[in-house]
Amino acid sequence: MSSPSPSLSVVIAAKNEAHHIADCVRSASFADEILVLDSGSTDATAALAAEQGARVVPTDWPGYGPQQQRGIAMARCDWVLSLDADERISPELQAEIRAAIASGAADGYRLPRLSSFCGQFIHHSGWRPDYTLRLVRREKAGFTAHLLHAHMTVDGTRQDLRHSLVHYSYQDLDDVLEKLNRYSAVGARDMQARGKKASLGSAIVHGLWAFVRTYLVRQGFRDGRAGFLIAVYNAETTFYKYLKLMALNTPRQP
Repeated sequence: MSSPSPSLSVVIAAKNEAHHIADCVRSASFADEILVLDSGSTDATAALAAEQGARVVPTDWPGYGPQQQRGIAMARCDWVLSLDADERISPELQAEIRAAIASGAADGYRLPRLSSFCGQFIHHSGWRPDYTLRLVRREKAGFTAHLLHAHMTVDGTRQDLRHSLVHYSYQDLDDVLEKLNRYSAVGARDMQARGKKASLGSAIVHGLWAFVRTYLVRQGFRDGRAGFLIAVYNAETTFYKYLKLMALNTPRQP
């Protein structure tokens, strides 16, 4: 008698993602379990996820890495796939994921992401193929605790999958500006926690280099107008991150 196929849990951390969550959960419907950790949504995120068959768990927000680590601990299946609400699993990737976990060839798999910026999929600018570890045997999975860019870890071997995870990352310019402010603030706190310092000069130099690296070194110019906007966004995010770090490190006047 053949052994049963390995089971798969999809873990999604979400807050106020009503515009994304139904499509995200639907794209993960091939999994044996879909777990949504809802950290205080005030919109219909929880209800929409439950309607699509997800197990919704209300939680606080300890940070991205700790939240994902919590999801791994709550998952009930052999494998865990970490997913964001603005990501989608194509039918081709679904089949490849099932084949990968059935093969037992590795303990973790990196997925290439195809990300969009204001409605345009980006193929340069440092955004492609953007391999990210997302699929790991549950008992070998972990998450870093970084404030910014926390990522999944695997205690074992890993391989790369071929089909892309689709990422609807920046919806419009309002979304871009909101994330610029949020990511620069989180990045500044992360740098402060690591004992980093900043000056106006370092803010200018690092901001300019972020533009050059994105637009020229990583060929953002090949993405047209979107590539230029991404380069400006990276420059401004970096510039304000250093300015905010300066503010955090400056003693407040009584």
